[in-house]
Amino acid sequence: MGLQHFTRCILLALCILSQGLAKGADGFACNWGTRLTHPLPPEITVKLMKDNGFRQVKLFEADPDALKALGKSGIQVMVGIPNDLLATLATNVNAAIAWVNQNVSSYISKNGVDIRYVAVGNEAFLKTYNGRFVNSTFPAIQNIQAALIKAGLGRQVKVTTPLNADVYQSDSGLPSGGNFRPDIQDQMISIIKFLSQNGAPLTFNIYPFLSLDADPHFPKEFAFFDGSAAPVVDGSITYTNVFDANYDTLITALEKNGFAQMPVIIGEVGWPTDGTANANIKNAQRFNQGLINRIVKRQGSPKRPSPPDIYLFGFIDEDMKSIEPGPFERHWGVFNFDGSIKYPLNLGGGKQLVGAKGVKYLPKQWCVMSTQANVQDPNVLADSMSKACTYADCTSLSPGSSCSGLDTRGNASYAFNMYYQTMNQRKDACQFNGLSVITNINPSPPQSTCQFKIMIDLGRHEKKSTPSSAAPQGNVHFMIILLSSFIFNLILSLFV
Repeated sequence: MGLQHFTRCILLALCILSQGLAKGADGFACNWGTRLTHPLPPEITVKLMKDNGFRQVKLFEADPDALKALGKSGIQVMVGIPNDLLATLATNVNAAIAWVNQNVSSYISKNGVDIRYVAVGNEAFLKTYNGRFVNSTFPAIQNIQAALIKAGLGRQVKVTTPLNADVYQSDSGLPSGGNFRPDIQDQMISIIKFLSQNGAPLTFNIYPFLSLDADPHFPKEFAFFDGSAAPVVDGSITYTNVFDANYDTLITALEKNGFAQMPVIIGEVGWPTDGTANANIKNAQRFNQGLINRIVKRQGSPKRPSPPDIYLFGFIDEDMKSIEPGPFERHWGVFNFDGSIKYPLNLGGGKQLVGAKGVKYLPKQWCVMSTQANVQDPNVLADSMSKACTYADCTSLSPGSSCSGLDTRGNASYAFNMYYQTMNQRKDACQFNGLSVITNINPSPPQSTCQFKIMIDLGRHEKKSTPSSAAPQGNVHFMIILLSSFIFNLILSLFV
């Protein structure tokens, strides 16, 4: 009798735990971008997530090293499919089956990766794409769903598609006027209906920073959760920040089209720390602290008090990310590229951000403009800087950025050093027409946010198998699953 009672208790506990995990992970969610010249080793990145309470992560593509490091970690994964694969997946179900087998099934079965979602495309309906992906997105979603079912993962892994907030609009300028863009209305309804029938969520990216940065007349305080801007009154609802107003515009659009209960995930939201005047540490800390406070309190919006899962964008900086939208694109991380803390954040319950451990760096030396350098021809300096900034990240020199206040010599030193570090401090990487020299003295300006970086030493971070720190929690969790043109303009601006 006692043994039977004990067995029932164990089974009941496992069922409760399994149900709780199926609903979502406690903690925070983030986006892990991997466009870096000197990436933080995946196992250190995963450890950094766990140390800071991140229990869900979105990958923009099926990066093998990232997925292997996430195996048995206890972190739930959304794995993305890039837009350039949509056409193939839309027209060939066998291609979808092959993609799922290679990038989902194998990592679940062989590595114990807890993949919960496949994100088909990324902001495929952006107006700037001029309809390029409009006709391929929905068929690709259908084929990936069919592939998941064929793989026996139809219940465990859900399909979704991250969309930009520009897929909906409001003619009245108020959330109550929300509806989907007329040019994609039919595609949106087809996608939403299909996802709803398969118990899958919609994913949307909302960026208050872009609203502020794109419009000089945007009320700055309305971009933040603790702002003092004049509220927006919409009938009986008062909005005090643009995030809630934007999100409820979406909820209204769903309601108007018969999908009032459609589950929604916020796939990206955050604030960059460099690249423009509005992208700075003070604003980023203010915005992200307000966002985290909402997540901790499980606070929703006026129209939907139940909060969505929110994936913070991003986890670490990416010095190879496209800067077509703006130089700030490489600076969205809560952490620097090496996992060091940019600014403090209170994570609730007395917890603070902690930085990465075990990171190994190149020697403490920098490439700077020589004090003896005499530039007779300014074109020589411009050519040298152009070379450096073509192959390295000089976005911190952009107008309004952290290093925009440097003089000509400082600009050149910053550019030379970024190239030198990006090239792993090769001796020939500090040769700029006789203008440069290697120094052991840190050239970073004192009491400034402008930092002359030292890169991660990739040679000292040998590839390892997933470390034992990927924890008992991950192993238990896995068992439960088993059981159930910028550079040219920049250089010119530096000489104006």
